[in-house]
Amino acid sequence: MNSYERVKNRLKGNPVDKIPNLNIIMTFAAKYIGIPYKKYVTDFKVLVEGNILCCEKFGIDMVSAISDPCRELFDFGANVVFPENDVPYCKDFLIKEYVDIKKVKVKDPLKSTRMLDRIKAVELFNGKIKGYFPILGWVEGALAELADLRGINEMMLDFYDAPDFIVELLELCVEQEIRFALEQINAGADFIGIGDAVASLIGPKYYRKFALPYEKRIIEEIHKAGCKAKLHICGNISGILDYICDTGADIIDIDWMVDFGTAAKKFEGKSSACGNFNPVSILLEGSEKDIENAVVSCINMGNNTTFIAAGCEVPKNTSNENMLRVDEILKRYSNFT
Repeated sequence: MNSYERVKNRLKGNPVDKIPNLNIIMTFAAKYIGIPYKKYVTDFKVLVEGNILCCEKFGIDMVSAISDPCRELFDFGANVVFPENDVPYCKDFLIKEYVDIKKVKVKDPLKSTRMLDRIKAVELFNGKIKGYFPILGWVEGALAELADLRGINEMMLDFYDAPDFIVELLELCVEQEIRFALEQINAGADFIGIGDAVASLIGPKYYRKFALPYEKRIIEEIHKAGCKAKLHICGNISGILDYICDTGADIIDIDWMVDFGTAAKKFEGKSSACGNFNPVSILLEGSEKDIENAVVSCINMGNNTTFIAAGCEVPKNTSNENMLRVDEILKRYSNFT
């Protein structure tokens, strides 16, 4: 059973030879192949090489085009900084005043710079490993993109002071993310990941108003295009577990501070939970026994559709030995679950 078959079967609740390992690798992959992260995020060929080598070496069951949250932001015209060995970030928010929304126009991903680089990564994955590893494309959630354009603090104030402005900007963001997602699907993506981390900070009331409807719209378009969706909201989402399945996501990532058993039960029959041991205290710093206990605990709290991964990205300095242990433990304990 290869990784593509394994993930496909697990989604359906069918037997697998190993519970799929969906650890998210970005900075770790660049370090593993000895490439500065700046090169990894700006050259799709390097990203593809690092992902495939890591998946093959460490038993990760999905290749990914994720690298940083600034691709759409860069193409909108924001001032994005590219450190040599760290994650890109925005130096200056593009929308400082409400009138600045006029500066932001939806872009054609095929005529962009950084969105196109990700699309090319998906195309290259498609040519190299299609049908062996599932291919994960990636977009920002509309609310996450809004926070990147406006700034989190300003966005939080806007919820109270200018909700109509928030909705106007969300409409622009959701259109951009749908277009970006569809082009990645056209390029060969099997899944589209949606990163909406800021949604863990706003509570159930504002999640239902300003995040959920837009996540749902993106996912509906992904499904219409014949692709599956993986929703990633890192942070403590315990307060929105009752609503998050309404997005229609096929897989929902669960960060380490959320009770995995509770999530798996709430999602049963609707979505697959993925998670959720601590990436730092377990994967980066933990002993062999720590990793075994954490992975087995996730297996025991899950069901026949859950996936296993650290709650968020694998830290850059995680040892190869600890990465290998996760897969060894999954092979040992899965037992055709």
